[in-house]
Amino acid sequence: MKQNITFDPQLKNADYLADYFIKTKTILEAFKPNQNVTMQWFQRNNNVVVCGLDYVVQLIKFVCPNWKDLKIQSLRDGNIVNQMEPVLKITGKYRDFAFLEGMIDGILARATSVATNSRRLIDVANGKTVLNMNDRADLYVNQQLDGYASYIGGIKSFVTKAAIEYIDDQAVLAPQGTMPHALIASFNGDLVQATEAFYQTFPNNNLVALIDYNNDCVNDAIKVAQYFRDKLKMVRIDTSFAVIDKSLQNEPPRDELRGVNPTLIKKVRQALDENGGQHVKIIVSSGFDVKKIAWFEAEKTPVDIYGVGEAITKERINFTGDIVLIDGKPQAKIGRKNIESGRLNDII
Repeated sequence: MKQNITFDPQLKNADYLADYFIKTKTILEAFKPNQNVTMQWFQRNNNVVVCGLDYVVQLIKFVCPNWKDLKIQSLRDGNIVNQMEPVLKITGKYRDFAFLEGMIDGILARATSVATNSRRLIDVANGKTVLNMNDRADLYVNQQLDGYASYIGGIKSFVTKAAIEYIDDQAVLAPQGTMPHALIASFNGDLVQATEAFYQTFPNNNLVALIDYNNDCVNDAIKVAQYFRDKLKMVRIDTSFAVIDKSLQNEPPRDELRGVNPTLIKKVRQALDENGGQHVKIIVSSGFDVKKIAWFEAEKTPVDIYGVGEAITKERINFTGDIVLIDGKPQAKIGRKNIESGRLNDII
């Protein structure tokens, strides 16, 4: 993770903290000013890609004036963890860090959820590119951390500049993007005119045609393949589950023909190959998750890139932070305890 994160100054005013953490900090400053506490964080799932630890350390350095007095031990972003395994331990005065308990819970939960979901998508895609299109499925201010967490999970392709802001890897390319349905609408549904306008305006970008606007993907694939020839690099299909493409409407009716489906993609691939588009790659989007990608792969569907949105954040993994030691001695709520781990690294 890049080390130039800009944090909201309101963090130093405790504006994002639950009130009871603020009050606890005030109480312990008065009654237990010299007490050392050890907090540990864990979650309750197996085969999880932990993420957000680097972000947490940078947050502590930003918010906590006495961060150099802390002892911080953690795993590394990208490590695989199982249930009840500690991923982070911090020892120091409560006033110096522990009031951030809830924020740290949330950071680890968000980033680990995205990293784990991304890894699961990558695992079923059989080496094909997974494109992070989650910008349309979540609040925009999450894009930087989500992009980094998605990268930790194995996704290397993104659609916004914000999504790559925290990623320290020159191999991750700047987004170029395709086209939205709005562009085709602006040319009265004429896909060729819209794609020509895109090419004339951005001649150095990879030319990608969005071919589902008229719900006639096979014929529109042929049109752009014959018109643009070698200029055309990819087509994207984003058919809604509410409709069945024209090329499939004479098939025996069944739910699997709705939206983007293997039968449609195979027909588009064949049409491209027979009309000078053998070099053209196919991007699919609309409702893709682990289950849908696995289905496409089982059907040997000729997809090159899976565009994924909501599935990147949909499944949640929550974290819990607890005080487990006071001045080095066991002290925790019933059911919790200090968990020893030989995997934690000394960070500070």
